[in-house]
Amino acid sequence: MLPRLAVARVVRQLARANAGVLAAGYATATPGSQDGTLVKAKKINYERIGIVGVPFDKGQRKKGVGLGPKAIREAGLIDHIQEISPTLDIKDYGDIQYEALNFNGRKVGNMKKLEHVASCSRNLSHQVTEVLDDDRLCITLGGDHAIAIGSIDGHLHHSKDVAVIWVDAHADLNTNSTSPSGNIHGMPVALLAKELCDYWPYIPGMDWQEPIISIKNLAYIGLRSVDPYERAIIEKFGINAFGMREVEKYGIREVMRMALERIDPEGTRSLHVSYDIDSLDVLEAPSTGTSVRGGLTLREGIYIMEEAYGTGRLAAVDLVEVNPAIGTPEDVRRTVEAAVHLLVAACGHSRKGDIADTLDLLRSK
Repeated sequence: MLPRLAVARVVRQLARANAGVLAAGYATATPGSQDGTLVKAKKINYERIGIVGVPFDKGQRKKGVGLGPKAIREAGLIDHIQEISPTLDIKDYGDIQYEALNFNGRKVGNMKKLEHVASCSRNLSHQVTEVLDDDRLCITLGGDHAIAIGSIDGHLHHSKDVAVIWVDAHADLNTNSTSPSGNIHGMPVALLAKELCDYWPYIPGMDWQEPIISIKNLAYIGLRSVDPYERAIIEKFGINAFGMREVEKYGIREVMRMALERIDPEGTRSLHVSYDIDSLDVLEAPSTGTSVRGGLTLREGIYIMEEAYGTGRLAAVDLVEVNPAIGTPEDVRRTVEAAVHLLVAACGHSRKGDIADTLDLLRSK
């Protein structure tokens, strides 16, 4: 049987050949490109923002996380983003719809609800690519963290050279042979990284997804609950991992500087931030499924988003694992508000104050 990457490449090559077209905008490969192509760097158009909801909960076992997109929207996300500037063009693309795949008896051990994850992720990948092709900053609202398989794949379809900041209490780096739970929300990084493709069997329903991002172009921030196998992989491949100990030692400003320098030293890669709300301390975001004490403050979380936006290359953001079914109404309110604060920062809100609304008044005087 062919390994997973070989099968995925064959399927994609056939699809491209049948399409009979080459994607526009790619330049000849240069050192550091991930798969022989490189998109010319361009500044992101932050005047245009696209929002995608993914009410998905099949990557883990706790009900309620699929309500996250609705709760975040109802907390006034779009209105808060619009307050940054009245000229912002914000489009809500609605929620991802999908039908579970029928594997006809084919199974992969220890990958729960794969028929759901594969289908939803594929549809999300297409939607994220569409948002980015529309020249918009893409905001994806989860849902559990399994959705990052689709969101990052969609980003890679638009911009082949991508760097990822993964903000999370957990590494999400298990495979089906190492996961203690079989929950796929703990596997997305391992599914996306090309260095780990040989650690997987053939996965039915995932032929559309080719692991082409280099794990060297990913940095973790906020880790504090890492499984032994995940720790071994981090050490083996020298993954950029800034846990809470490093945040405590260096401060969030220096951690962000080091993370960006290591995953994008030339400042040319399209940036993707995949943000799990459980990276925040449980006092900041109690309504989440796998909370771990001793996490980031909301202030530190906002700073991460501000710095990512400040690069001018932030193209896509995931905000995942908000679960309105966990905790008291006050817990839910606090968690959802934290999510909104993070997303507004990713869209350019300044804690110094947004000046756009006052420019005409200043000019008149």
